[in-house]
Amino acid sequence: MSRLLTTTPRGDGFHMPGEFEPQSQVWMLWPQRSSTWRDGAKPAQRAWVETATAISRFVPVAVGADHEQFENARAMLPSEIRVVELSSNDAWMRDCGPIFVRNEDGEVRLVDFDFNAWGGLYDGCYFPWDKDDRVPRKVAEIERVDRYRAPMVLEGGAITVDGQGTLITTEECLLSPGRNPQLDREQTEQHLGDYLGVEKVIWLPRGIDPEGTNGHVDGVCFYVEPGVVALSWTDDTTHPLHEICKEARDVLESETDARGRRFDVRLLPVMAEDIVVTEEEAAGIDVFEGGWRLLAGSMGPGTYANVLICNGGVIVPIYDDPNDEAAVAAIRALFPDREVVTVPGHEIALGGGSVHCITQQQPSGTKTSAHAE
Repeated sequence: MSRLLTTTPRGDGFHMPGEFEPQSQVWMLWPQRSSTWRDGAKPAQRAWVETATAISRFVPVAVGADHEQFENARAMLPSEIRVVELSSNDAWMRDCGPIFVRNEDGEVRLVDFDFNAWGGLYDGCYFPWDKDDRVPRKVAEIERVDRYRAPMVLEGGAITVDGQGTLITTEECLLSPGRNPQLDREQTEQHLGDYLGVEKVIWLPRGIDPEGTNGHVDGVCFYVEPGVVALSWTDDTTHPLHEICKEARDVLESETDARGRRFDVRLLPVMAEDIVVTEEEAAGIDVFEGGWRLLAGSMGPGTYANVLICNGGVIVPIYDDPNDEAAVAAIRALFPDREVVTVPGHEIALGGGSVHCITQQQPSGTKTSAHAE
């Protein structure tokens, strides 16, 4: 069974590991929401199959599917990928799913943060989100992992950690009115410390997706290893995201991490050109009141920073874009000891995210605990 714990991860000696650390599996959710994914989600489902198959070369993959889509997901996904019945409102496992923590003895538990579709009734992307909010509890039951319930809204895409006490996020996201209006900056840092075991929070000003996620950090930067951060970048001062990336670079280069190290900032020197939604793609979306609507026209640049690091591999989105080759070369240079594998990113981008957004890693370790409610 999974037990709800009344203590905190930090108090029990647990912390969130870095994504580059060993993993036991990666979790995903099967897409089916017709107001997010065009043409009955069939193109998105094919993109999920390609992504899950690529990840499964390096680490086991578990995909949660609604009861109506279980047989279809099982038929479409390779046999080595586990499919479990797990209902959700949409398919963003990074954001609605659990965040796993581990102690020095290798014991693994998970943290269940509140999820409100990136802003709740203030500026969220859809309603309801009740099934999404229950995903961490269900994963805890499936995995028999003990669970902490954190008293704040937080999505996994809003943070990146080094596993050694440092967390990077954006002010635009975590201090947005739709997340935790009852918490100020100091209280937010206190909760992050208590429930993720971090000692220092680095605040970047903005992300690159203000309308959807309110500026998640995983479109801007990620940890390559402790002390080393890869940052989206363009030298073109007229680029609409240049100022945002420069702000982030200025902060990182002026800060130290929890262990007093200066950041080694590695630049990802290109971004994809504008991802354009065609009339045909927009027409394939069902329209629901209160839902996010995909409209024909430009959605803006695609990010190459939204990667998944997994055991021995890095899964990178590409967009059939002139800058794909240079971006992949830059990421290969960051990870000389890992295999870089590309997957098509356009279809995931139409829904508002990329590879990192649809995945959540579970670190290696044992699933035991001592303090239960």
